[in-house]
Order: sequence, then C-alpha cells, then structure tokens
Amino acid sequence: MLHGSQDTHAPAQAGTQGEERLNKEAIYAALDLGTNNCRLLIATPQENSGDDNAFSSPALRIYDSFSRIVRLGEGVSATGTLSEEAMVRTIAALKVCCKKLNKYRITKARFVATEACRRAANGAEFIARVQEQTGLAIDIISTEEEARLAFMGCSSLLKCGVSRAIVFDIGGGSTELMWVDVDAAKRDASAMPITDWLSVGFGVMNLADKFGGSNFADMAYGDMVSFLVERLKPFDEANRISQAIGSTDSKVQLLSTSGTVTTLAAIHLDLPRYDRSRIDGIKLGIGDLRNTTQKLLKMRPSERFNHPCIGSDRADFIISGCAIFDAISSVWPTGEITIADRGVREGIILTLINQK
Repeated sequence: MLHGSQDTHAPAQAGTQGEERLNKEAIYAALDLGTNNCRLLIATPQENSGDDNAFSSPALRIYDSFSRIVRLGEGVSATGTLSEEAMVRTIAALKVCCKKLNKYRITKARFVATEACRRAANGAEFIARVQEQTGLAIDIISTEEEARLAFMGCSSLLKCGVSRAIVFDIGGGSTELMWVDVDAAKRDASAMPITDWLSVGFGVMNLADKFGGSNFADMAYGDMVSFLVERLKPFDEANRISQAIGSTDSKVQLLSTSGTVTTLAAIHLDLPRYDRSRIDGIKLGIGDLRNTTQKLLKMRPSERFNHPCIGSDRADFIISGCAIFDAISSVWPTGEITIADRGVREGIILTLINQK
C-alpha cells in the first residue's frame, strides 16, 4: 500500500556477498498499475514461520519496491478516456520502475493494470504506448482476477479459528469484495475458498467525482455511505452474510487490503509517520477506526494535507475512502478488522512462485 511517494522497503544488500545471493535466488517482480497508484514489488520467497493462520504461503523477502500516486484515472468518469497529463505522469513513474527492474536478474515477472485501463476507451492504446516507451508489457486484467490476486496476497492473514471471511480491497476506481469459505479450504487445500465476489464500480477517486469532487467529500459523506450501502445489500442477501455474522456457530473475519484502512490504522495508533511493520497484520476494533474517521471529518483540508500519515498525495481522497469503509463495516458489523499492507503485487508474486 502507498504511503507518501515511495515504499519504505530497503533494496537488497550490496557488495560481493549480496551479489552472490542475488545470482543464486529466484527473484520475482510484480507491477500493479491502478486508477490512483503505480506499485512495483521485487522479492524472493523464504520459509514462513509457523502460526495459527488458515492458509500458508511463502513469506517474501523484499529486494526493492516502488509506489507512487499517478492518478491515471483522473477525469475518466467524466470523459471516458485517460488524459494526456495522467498518461505522461504514469509513464514517468513506470520508467522509474524499469530502472529498478534492470538492477536484478528477474526469474519471472508480471505487470497488470486495473480499473482505469479497463474503463477508458483509450486504455489499450495507452498500454501499447507504455510498451513502446518503456518496454513493459502490461496486461489489463478483469475485476475477477484483480479480486483473486488481492485475496492471494493477503490470505495468509486469515486465522484458523474463523469459518468465513469478508475480504475487501478499496481501490482508486473500484472496490473488490470476496466472501470466503475458510472451513472448506481447511478441509480441502485444493478447494477454491472464494465462494462469491463483487466488484463495485466505485473507488476513492470516482466516488468522490460522483458527489461533486474531493472538495465536497466532507459535506457529501453521509450520502456516499448510503450510496455504497445500497450496492452492498444484494451481495449480503445473496450470500446470507449478515446471518453468518449473527450466528453463534460461525465466526466471520473481516480482512482489508486497502490503503484507506492502513492509513486509518496509522492515524488511530498516532504514529509519527506511516510504518508498515506496525500495521501489516494488526487487528483493530471497527469502532476505533470509525472514531478516527470522525476525527478526519472534523479536520480542515490543510490539516489532512499536512498529517504525516496521510500526506499531500492521499489527502484528496481519504474521505471518500472512509465512506467506502464505513459502508462495508456498517453492512457487516464484525466488531474487529484485520488489516493487511499487502495485496495484488504479493498475489502476483505468489502465483508466479507456484507456477511450475
């Protein structure tokens, strides 16, 4: 997840020993080009320490990473196309990614684009332009694959004691939700644990746009929450999720892989700046994050802009992100939430590792 202009992971150790290790290890790379963010991850698998998680997967040792807000989808809701300014910003970020990739002998890599390129009439044309100018071959993936990759990236945080889980990813242009049968997956490791999924065609950028833009998000907050709640209810009813949450025989875990929620967690913990090691895997009360949302709503825009855990890049869309989280946690009041600072990039790398 993005906080500030770049992830805080350090590159691999330099020097002769570091170079020898790099030559021996399989190194994987994943790039996630979203509506709002451009993210790169370069990593190698390592043995995972045992814990009480329902799903086991290799831990990743991070060699390098990059994350920058590019706002590729800016204006797409109104015009239906990617703007020249947004494309230029994005290609500049992708060139930085290329420089990082060129430092390593990459064993396997995959680069994907999501909602902005799916929705824009010139999305495929932009991807061709990216390949021409950077050499990166990027796949525009479906909402279903995006949801699956996000789930794979954070599934190791699902606990053995739960029966079901709601996993969600709030993006820039869409929000993916998955209803997961943890019990079935524990009985049969080959079973597909995602029993149903929903892609809501609104993320932090286009939800704000629908309600007049980020400058009006504070005033439109209640309307945004209500708007999202109505779009979640059919999914809830079809899967009887509320009944499962209310049942004494079933424990339902709420798991987020969203920058909005990691930001709320950092603010709640009163961190001097965002620290992934303090956030990834933490469990917090829903009420605590809602109280933090209320604090954000009372802040002036300049205060959010200057907050060390929000910053200039995220300040415009933090309120619309909070509205999406508020809607999800209102429909499914599980009491607490597990927060992941991992997602599509990690899901891609784990998929590459598992390929024969």
